[in-house]
Parts: sequence; structure tokens; C-alpha cells
Amino acid sequence: MSDHVLAAELATAAGELLLTVRAEFATAPAAQRKAEGDSRSHEFLMRALQLARPDDAVLSEEGADNPVRLHCERVWIVDPLDGTREFSEPDRDDWAVHVALWERGELVAGAVALPAQGVTLATPSVPAPPEVSGPPRILVSRTRPPAAALQVRNALDGVLVEMGSAGAKVAAVVQGRADVYVHSGGQYEWDSAAPVAVARAAGLHTSRVDGSPLRYNRADPLLPDVLVCRPRYAQAVIAAVGAA
Repeated sequence: MSDHVLAAELATAAGELLLTVRAEFATAPAAQRKAEGDSRSHEFLMRALQLARPDDAVLSEEGADNPVRLHCERVWIVDPLDGTREFSEPDRDDWAVHVALWERGELVAGAVALPAQGVTLATPSVPAPPEVSGPPRILVSRTRPPAAALQVRNALDGVLVEMGSAGAKVAAVVQGRADVYVHSGGQYEWDSAAPVAVARAAGLHTSRVDGSPLRYNRADPLLPDVLVCRPRYAQAVIAAVGAA
């Protein structure tokens, strides 16, 4: 099984498990639903990767970091449940599962499952987003739109689109339902690794908000900002953030 196929199958299977957990704990307190989703998806992915790729390291949001990964040539970077808050709300579908593979300095495979939408986007072949007309649509979180996104909205004369998890936001750009995702409020490698791999496969621009490259499998997994957008908006977005 190729790494691309493995990433897609694991992200999809973890998503199916999460739908089961969501139904099982439908009447439980939201905090319990979140905790069960995080832990069960993490445990599933760790077991599956150990069986399928026993020689590879894993960096997971829900697991203890092992510094051995810094000396490995292959590291899986996973977010077992991206958008825990949205997952806990039964009527929301903007949450995701991320599975990515970093190898010798580069992201080489990745999958983003959107379980409640019945969709998995995975490398190596991701269709480019369809062309659309109208003002650029800029994605922001529902509760705390970052100042950078507001600055970009003003500079591009765009419109804001509220959405949940980072994976769902990047998927929306990949699918052509939005045009720009710019985030400067603090993230970690597992928040963007798989979405960035998928976005690159679709021909989208990916970088830090200052235009510098995104780097993964570093000693500190904090990766505070990210830009994913249609290529024609990249320079204008970077300039707007820089001016802010």
C-alpha cells in the first residue's frame, strides 16, 4: 500500500470512527463527547500506523512528543480530531481528521477527511478548485477572526466566510467554496500539515503569512501562522499582512 493510499484510508477510517462516537455520546455532555472523540481517534491512528509503518515516527496532537522523531527520516503528523468544538455540536460538519507524512524535509503525502460531509481529500491527485467570479472569499473562525484576515478582507475588498476547523477551511479553498485562508493566531504542525499537503496537490499557494516556507518536524511543533489561497491572491495577501 502506498503512503498516499494509507493516509487516505486511515483518515477516512478515523472519521468513520468519530461519527460512531458522536452518535454514541449524542446525549452526553459536550466535554465528554470531545474527550472521547480525541482519545479514540488518536488511539486508532497510533495502532494503525504501528501496524502499517512500524519503523516510522508519529507526531500527534493527542500524544506525548517523542524527540526521537527529530532523527527519523519519516514522520507521520496527525491531528486525530481537528475542530473538536464543531465535532461536539451535532449539526456541524466543519471538522476533520488530518494524516500527513513528512519525509526528509518535505511533506510527501497527506489526507484530510471531512467525515460529516462524506469527503476525503488526499494526495497525490487533488483536482484544482473550479474558477469562480465575485469578490474573494476569506475564511475566518466563527468566534475569533484574526486581525490578519480582517486586514486582508479590507485590502482585497473581499467578504468573510465563517467556518470551524483549519482542515475544513483549507478543504473549502481546495473545493472552490472559498479563496483565501490566512491564519495568524497560533497553530501547531498537526493543524496544517495534511491540509497543506492536499492544497499543494491541488495547485494552491501555501506558505507562512510572510511568504516564507512552511517547515515541519521541528523541535518545537508550534507553527503559528499559515496562508493557503488561490495563487493569484498570494502576493496581495502577503503584502496586506505585512502592512498590518
